[in-house]
Amino acid sequence: MEAPLVLVIATRNAGKTNEIRALLEDFPLDIRNLDDFGPIPEVVEDGSTFEENAYKKASFTARVLGFPALADDSGLVVPALDGAPGVHSARYAGADATDEDRCQKLLEAMKTVDDRRAAFECVISIAVPGGPALTYENRCEGEIARAPAGQNGFGYDPVFFYPPLGKTFAELSRGEKGAVSHRGKALQEVRDEFEKIRIWIRQHMPVFERSGCADQS
Repeated sequence: MEAPLVLVIATRNAGKTNEIRALLEDFPLDIRNLDDFGPIPEVVEDGSTFEENAYKKASFTARVLGFPALADDSGLVVPALDGAPGVHSARYAGADATDEDRCQKLLEAMKTVDDRRAAFECVISIAVPGGPALTYENRCEGEIARAPAGQNGFGYDPVFFYPPLGKTFAELSRGEKGAVSHRGKALQEVRDEFEKIRIWIRQHMPVFERSGCADQS
């Protein structure tokens, strides 16, 4: 029987890891994240697009750890704020800010804004140690709420209102959110193509041949 494929999620974010594990739980995967390994250097997410950052994280993690790696770069795009927070979503309120800090800064910026349109965008990159990668992307349209609501999820979920369900992402169950979210829909594409992805990874992973010892007698 073939051993499960090790796939490293290039994050230490427990909420993100749990979402991905839940969405891919039906497949023969040994899913790990960066907390399952020793210290490795931080990747500087200095790309100008979600795709650049996702690939940079996945490729670096795969090369350092020697396993295929999945990274996503996700962010909240608000047209009324010229696309902010965008690729800076995680650092919108400073490097050491909490999710609550980021939500409060966003609400303050939107306090007098009538155009509440917003979208979560997600790009997933699956890379192998040699460099090649596969890319999947999707988005979810919604609005910025007037105040936080809900206790589930993470990041901007408490202030992202999803009109079709009449709730913020933080008010949705994990299953509800996974079915409609940017990351959930991108991962659904990964699920739909998993057999192709598994074959692609096997074909592109380096093969280490065992060398015999020379006879010194």
